[in-house]
Amino acid sequence: MLASAGHQLATEFMSVGAVILVLAVLSRLASTAGLTAVPLYLLAGLAMGEGGVIPVDLPEDFVAFAGEVGVLLLLLTLGSEYTADELRHGLRTGGVPGLVDAVLNFTPGLAAGLLMGWEFPAALLLGGATWVSSSGVISKVLSDLGRLGYRETPSVLNLLVIEDLAMAVYLPVAAAIVIGGSASSMAASVLVALSAVTVVLWLALRWGHLLSDRLAHGTDEATLLAVLGVTLMVGGVAQRLQVSAAVGAFLVGLALTGQAQERASQLVGPLRDLFAALFFVFFAYQVPTRDLPAALAPAAVLMVVTSLAKVVTGWVVAGRGGAAVPGRLRAGTVLIARGEFSIVIASLGVALVDGPELGTFAAAYVLLTAVIGPVAAKYAERLAPLVGARPVTR
Repeated sequence: MLASAGHQLATEFMSVGAVILVLAVLSRLASTAGLTAVPLYLLAGLAMGEGGVIPVDLPEDFVAFAGEVGVLLLLLTLGSEYTADELRHGLRTGGVPGLVDAVLNFTPGLAAGLLMGWEFPAALLLGGATWVSSSGVISKVLSDLGRLGYRETPSVLNLLVIEDLAMAVYLPVAAAIVIGGSASSMAASVLVALSAVTVVLWLALRWGHLLSDRLAHGTDEATLLAVLGVTLMVGGVAQRLQVSAAVGAFLVGLALTGQAQERASQLVGPLRDLFAALFFVFFAYQVPTRDLPAALAPAAVLMVVTSLAKVVTGWVVAGRGGAAVPGRLRAGTVLIARGEFSIVIASLGVALVDGPELGTFAAAYVLLTAVIGPVAAKYAERLAPLVGARPVTR
């Protein structure tokens, strides 16, 4: 029995090690091409899953848990990118941009889900997946294209802050609806979740510096363990309150400031990259590959609709910031890419009746937008003459 267990363990070690080596190669290829690695990770998961070209027998419990940790670390580092002043500015000025963004980009996803005959919870999740742009992809694109100092960039970044804060409200509501139950029980769950988010967000903004002061000192080892422990604990409590563990991790990131914020981002970064890559792979690993071709055409149609919606969104928010036509086009196209948050949202519906279809559709949609978005952003200025503007000014 011990020999059999040892053989099984050795096989699992080799399987996971081989997958990680493949991810290393894909990450290098993506970096060379100047693109995000998310689409390549999803393709790898599809290739290794049921019906894939290179099926791999993965230890699903381990990879699933590692993937969930990856989600928490993704949201932790995302939250840590924002300062308290940026959050307050976003809350003060984000009403109109946030409303335009939500109406134009949530509605097509919700409508598409209902038109495909899905039940409301699955359609609600698809609406969220089409709503939120990928902060990670967009930040990389802006950096790679040298646009961090452009006139429209503050408006784009502020919109990303608004979207991420909106997700802190959307995810608990969506999770409560997905769980279901009577109208009164869902209302109670939503109320508890939103109250918890409000309280924790206020604590993060008001008293987050106390947590940061405790974490700013000590060895790298102690700081890493403390940040990871706090994130998992808060994420677990948030999950118990049906807030979503991801939101809990995001709020922990918001609470970090100053030196603690910088050290946490630096120390957690490698772990985040590893576990987040496993999350994307495992998400796609569970998608039946035979169902993907049928999802590509409707996903492409929805991508076109929501890409145009993001261009309009960027046009509006950049215009409010004083950007000229080329800047508005750059802002709109850079917002097209969806990524980590869209996959996180879709993963909430794994147990729904329409969960398999949602997962397949979300994988196809993210693949398309994460590839098309950066390309469109790179060549956005070539569209300026079509609207009577010169493709030159910042």
